[in-house]
Amino acid sequence: MELKEAVARFTDVLEKKGMIRVVTHIDTDGLASAAILINALKKLNQQFWVACIKQLEDSFINELYEEAKNKKWKAIFFLDLGSSKIAEIAKFAEHVKTIILDHHELEEKFIVGKALEDLRHDNFIFVNPLTNHEDSNISASNVVYRFVKELDKKNEELAQLAVLGMIGDLADRSLSKTNTAIIEDAKIHGMQSKQGLTIFSTTRALHKALEFGSYIFIPGVTGSSQGALTFLREIGIEIKDKTRGGYKTLLDLNKEELSALITGIMLKQPNQEDKEIIGNIYLLKLFGRLYDAREVSTMVNACGRLGNASVALAFLMGSKNAKENVEEIYTEYKHHLMSGLNFVASAQKIESEGFIIINAKDCVKDTIIGTIISILSSSSMYSVGTVLIGMAYRDDGKVKVSARIVHKNVNDINLYKLLDSVVKQTGGEVGGHPNAAGALISKTKEKEFTELLQKALQVEEIKIKI
Repeated sequence: MELKEAVARFTDVLEKKGMIRVVTHIDTDGLASAAILINALKKLNQQFWVACIKQLEDSFINELYEEAKNKKWKAIFFLDLGSSKIAEIAKFAEHVKTIILDHHELEEKFIVGKALEDLRHDNFIFVNPLTNHEDSNISASNVVYRFVKELDKKNEELAQLAVLGMIGDLADRSLSKTNTAIIEDAKIHGMQSKQGLTIFSTTRALHKALEFGSYIFIPGVTGSSQGALTFLREIGIEIKDKTRGGYKTLLDLNKEELSALITGIMLKQPNQEDKEIIGNIYLLKLFGRLYDAREVSTMVNACGRLGNASVALAFLMGSKNAKENVEEIYTEYKHHLMSGLNFVASAQKIESEGFIIINAKDCVKDTIIGTIISILSSSSMYSVGTVLIGMAYRDDGKVKVSARIVHKNVNDINLYKLLDSVVKQTGGEVGGHPNAAGALISKTKEKEFTELLQKALQVEEIKIKI
C-alpha cells in the first residue's frame, strides 16, 4: 500500500477516544521504530501502550486477537514484524484498525498474485517496501519514519531515530535513494556524517572500540582487552594523546596512524576488503552532545536483548535517568557478548563445505546468539558466502535459530526460504530476510531440525556446484 493511502486511512482513528496498541521488536530497528511512532502520537495527544517482543509467536497473536474482539483499543500497530504472519493479523481488522509497518520477507504468494488483495479491508493497513517493488534495503524504522512524516511534515525532526534503526539493521551498507533522503533530513536536525573506519565507536577510547567492536570482527582483538592493547602497540599507535591527555579515539588519529590501523586490520582479516571497513560514520545529536550511531545502536540493542526494552525506549525519548541505566545494561551486555564469542570459538560445530552449524544450547543467551552469528559473519574466520547457523535454548522449551551469510551472498541463497522449508516439516516459526533470517522451534524437534537443515544446506551446495 502506498504511504499516502495508508496515512489517509489511519487518520480517522485520531478523532476517536481510546488507546492505541503498539507491538514492536526488541532490536534497535524495532525500538527506533517505536520511538518514532510514540513521538508522533504524543504530538497528537494520543494514548498508547507499547509491547516489545522477541518474536511474534502464534500464542501472542491469539491473545491479541481476543483483546481486539473485546475492543480494548482503537488501533494496533505492528512495527518491524508482522509480514510473516500477515494472514493471521489481517483478521484483526474485523474488530480494530490494524496497521503493519514492516520490511521483512512475506510468503511468495503475497508478493506475486492476488493473495494480498484478498486480505484487503477498510481497517487493514499494510506497508512493506517489498510489495511495492521498492529497494529492499530499507529498515522498518525508515518505513515508520516515512509514515509519520506523511502524517505531519514536522515529524522530520525524528529522522535521526530512523538513521539509528538503519544502522542497527545494517541498511546503511548499501544506501538507497530513500535512505539517502532520510540521512539528509537527519543532518538538518543535528546529525553529522563523515567517512571513516566503521569499527564500532569513533567517540570511545580506541582500544575499547576495538575490544568491543561488533561490526568488524578482528581475531585475537575483538573481545580481548589485552589483545586490543597488544594490537595497537604492534602497529605503532599510542593509546594516549600526549597533547591533551586522555585516551585517543578514532577521530584523534592522524593520517599515518589511520593508515596503520587499516593495514593492521586487513592483515588480521585477509578475506576482508578495505571498502567493507571504511564507510559513513554518523554522529547523532543526543542529550546535547554527539554520539556515534553505531555505539548507540549497540546500547539500544543491548537493552532489548537483556529484557530492558522499556529503558531503551525511555533513552530514545530523551530521559536522562534512562541514559544512566542504559550504560549499566550495556556494560552487562558486553560481558555476555564476549563470553558468548569465547564459547563459540571453542564449541563443537557441524562443519561442511559452504555451511557451519553452531548449537550453543544453554551456554549462550537466546537473545544474543543472533548478534554473535552476525559478528562472526563479518569476520575473516570463514570463507565468503559461508552460511552460519546459530542455535540457543530459550527458557520455555524452544530453540532460537539464527542464520547469516559471511560477508557477501555470492551464491544467491535465500536464508528465509531455506529455514522456512525446514520449519514447514518440523513445525515452528520463521522470519527475516534472504541474507539474515531466524526461526523458533520446539526443543523436542531439535535433532530432526538439525538433520533436515543439514540436508537442505547440502542441496544448496549441490546447486551451486552445478
